[in-house]
Amino acid sequence: MTQDAMKDPHIVRSFDQELEAVQAHLMRMGGLVEGCLSDAIMALSDKDVALAQQTIKADRAIDELEELVKNDSANIIALRAPTAIDLRMVLATFTIANQLERSGDHAKNIAKRAMTLAGSPSLDEVVPAIARQAQMVQRLLADAMECFIQRNADAAQAIRERDAEVDAMYNNVFRTLLTHMMENPGNITAGMHLHFVAKNLERIGDHATGIAEQTIYLVSGQLPDDDRPRLDQTPAETTEIQ
Repeated sequence: MTQDAMKDPHIVRSFDQELEAVQAHLMRMGGLVEGCLSDAIMALSDKDVALAQQTIKADRAIDELEELVKNDSANIIALRAPTAIDLRMVLATFTIANQLERSGDHAKNIAKRAMTLAGSPSLDEVVPAIARQAQMVQRLLADAMECFIQRNADAAQAIRERDAEVDAMYNNVFRTLLTHMMENPGNITAGMHLHFVAKNLERIGDHATGIAEQTIYLVSGQLPDDDRPRLDQTPAETTEIQ
């Protein structure tokens, strides 16, 4: 904050309240994204079209919260002129909101694939492996949000390193799907849909890692300058964002 603002306890208190309000919106976003991801995978596993439709609709609330966070963050910067760690907090919050919004889009895409696959018995045996991949990604996302809340840079660095585990899980699912499709051309359609599900999960893992990196930035003032460990080299264009 500006020096003049620091001298006025009322301004300081108002600024803190504004920051807390934006943080509350962000935490709400995180909870909604985690819920949408869980519902999307359940819809896939249970062939539950109604739940998939509900998940797709729920993405609107995530988008609305992102707009709220962005607008409130911009107003804080414009009106409060924060400095140092206060500015980093606002910028990190802004960036994490975008990471969460994109994660919500990926969850929505999974729900769409679940609707398509609901009438198909093909490759049901691969779905449990995808569900395990989803559990890993859900834990990564939840832990990333928790380390941001706690301002825990060490935990954030550990999350960056865990991203390689998510990539490895994706690669295993991809190889399994490829084997099924090569053995039986009748599995190709279902296999491609499930591949997109697995790829969307892998991208959510990337966004969780991005959230962890924002925690490191918040605490240290610098983003990590080393490349995070990656085992997946598939281009991002293989997933759809809507």
